[in-house]
Amino acid sequence: MKFSISKALQAPSVILLLLWMIVPLSMTIYFSFMRYNLLYPERYGFNGLSNYDFFLTDPALFSAVTNSITLVGSIIAISVILGLGIALLLQETFKGRGIVRVLLISPFFIMPTVNALIWKNMFMNPVYGLFAFVSGIFGWPVVDFLSDFPLLSIIIMLSWQWTPFALLIFMTSLQSMDTEQVEAAELEGAGFWSKFRYLTLPHLGRAIGVVVMIQAIFHLSIFAEIFVTTGGGPGYDSTNTTFLIFTQALLQFDVGVASAGGVFAIVVANIIAYFLIKTVAKGMAK
Repeated sequence: MKFSISKALQAPSVILLLLWMIVPLSMTIYFSFMRYNLLYPERYGFNGLSNYDFFLTDPALFSAVTNSITLVGSIIAISVILGLGIALLLQETFKGRGIVRVLLISPFFIMPTVNALIWKNMFMNPVYGLFAFVSGIFGWPVVDFLSDFPLLSIIIMLSWQWTPFALLIFMTSLQSMDTEQVEAAELEGAGFWSKFRYLTLPHLGRAIGVVVMIQAIFHLSIFAEIFVTTGGGPGYDSTNTTFLIFTQALLQFDVGVASAGGVFAIVVANIIAYFLIKTVAKGMAK
């Protein structure tokens, strides 16, 4: 009886969650097989696999996929390395460590659009940005980062925002590290690198796996920073799959092709998430 009552109480939330997920997904799949352009609403009808063919043969798709992989890999690598290094430094006790921790974690709570505007206007602007000001002091040529190095600029912005996330996870994990093992290793004469290799890294294995998995899933859908700063350009130099789908949907008004791109992105994201979850699960099982 208790079992039935608990299931009945859970049913509304489960049904709502399923509807929230299934209805948009079903509509995306449906429109991906339809000819539906908002500029020509009268040309509506079943289109077979034509939308998928158009999207997959788009010359911009290869650049978008390559940029997506570059963004995800670079941001994860930078945030994990910097986050781990800073977390190890913050293990040492010093005056004001609590305030330093809060300040280092705070960039993660900034909204993506605000983050993009900060870097675009305060740092990378070639006229009045901080980088241009420093270049002028030293007599260096001013670099227009968003035009000359658009993808690198996006990587810098997102690494600055997501390194605090990795730092927070690593700091939390290091708090549970067995100090007796560390002290025993120090008594045996182990140096910093030996302790780091044989004690710290194995202990942080699960935390690193979680950070990589969560960031990979989120970074596959990067949009705000690209939209606010580079607009996917110059050309397709900073266009990822998410922004390419946006251009199909809202700039070319082609709902069918954009839906096909959405299905493509969902499949790719689920494949990546599947392998990442299996990898993390294996690490946690050890």
